[in-house]
Amino acid sequence: MLEIMPRSAGRLVGVHATGRLARPDYDALLPKLEALFAEHGTLDMVFYMDDKFEGWDLAAAWDDAALGLHHRSDFGRLAVVGGPEWVNWCIRLSGFLMKGEIRIFPGDQLEEAWTWAAWSHGN
Repeated sequence: MLEIMPRSAGRLVGVHATGRLARPDYDALLPKLEALFAEHGTLDMVFYMDDKFEGWDLAAAWDDAALGLHHRSDFGRLAVVGGPEWVNWCIRLSGFLMKGEIRIFPGDQLEEAWTWAAWSHGN
């Protein structure tokens, strides 16, 4: 499941991921994110994977990659929190495609991730 976190405001958006992500998760989330990109242009994002996060099925992985590539210049800061080590390696490898800054935080540093992501635009 993917959901926008209640703490999100303006250009600062938190997304909580749990369980195994599938295409319907992205079908529900993408219109909301697209509206935020249209409204603000650039987003600072916290992507939080909790302890129950299991990864993506193939369709969801494709949707996630497509979102990242389409908006690769539209992220100011992306804080990736928690998740398995293989996800962090994938983020590091694909980070060169994005214009904004990416930082990976351990799962117990969600508050620090919010602070870091909010810093760039004074959110």
